[in-house]
Amino acid sequence: MSDQLQLLWDFQQADMAADKMEASIKRSPTRQKLLKYRDYVVEQQNTIKRIEGEVTNMLDRLEALKDAIRMTDEQLHSLQSKMDNDPPENLEALQQFLNDARRFQNNLNTYEQEVRRIRKDAADRERLQHDVKVRAAKAKAEFDKLKVVYDGEKAEKDKELDKLRAEADEKAKPIEPDFMERYKTIKKHSVPPLARLLGDQCGGCNMGLPSSVSRRVKAGELVECETCGRLLLP
Repeated sequence: MSDQLQLLWDFQQADMAADKMEASIKRSPTRQKLLKYRDYVVEQQNTIKRIEGEVTNMLDRLEALKDAIRMTDEQLHSLQSKMDNDPPENLEALQQFLNDARRFQNNLNTYEQEVRRIRKDAADRERLQHDVKVRAAKAKAEFDKLKVVYDGEKAEKDKELDKLRAEADEKAKPIEPDFMERYKTIKKHSVPPLARLLGDQCGGCNMGLPSSVSRRVKAGELVECETCGRLLLP
């Protein structure tokens, strides 16, 4: 069993080296900058879509207002024709006519004010959309240039990573499946999964261990740290 633990320890060194290289690729300053450009471009594209949706809604509202204005204008003309052809016979009828005319005119004024406001808002959004498109285009151009640099960097690092993974795979061959499975299970919550016994302490979490546990580890038994769960080696 101690031979398997030693083999597992040797594998861990190669595995951790490969993991470190993989993490270094992900943390690359060029990659981080590239991701920022990507996120910015996506954000601007979403803003453009939102503005386009708002402008579309405004145009739909303008069409509805045009119909309302046309209808109200027709009502006013109809009311005027009725006034000309059949004048009110009394004060009450005249007052009703004036109230209707005032209501139609107020509606027209309200519709026309909204039309002016929507046209102004639509023009503002079109200008904003243009500015956003310009910023997005510049960011996309920077993204494309930086990606060429990053792809070159990553290609070199990927070669090194493949080499390290191959070395780890080679060291994994003599390890029994149960030991490798246990290693992978522990790695999900503790990295690295194996730790040396330092005196009576776990070299992974630095917690003290009972002397009985230390004796078992030194005897080559398969023992996990009671605190962090790492497999312990003498």
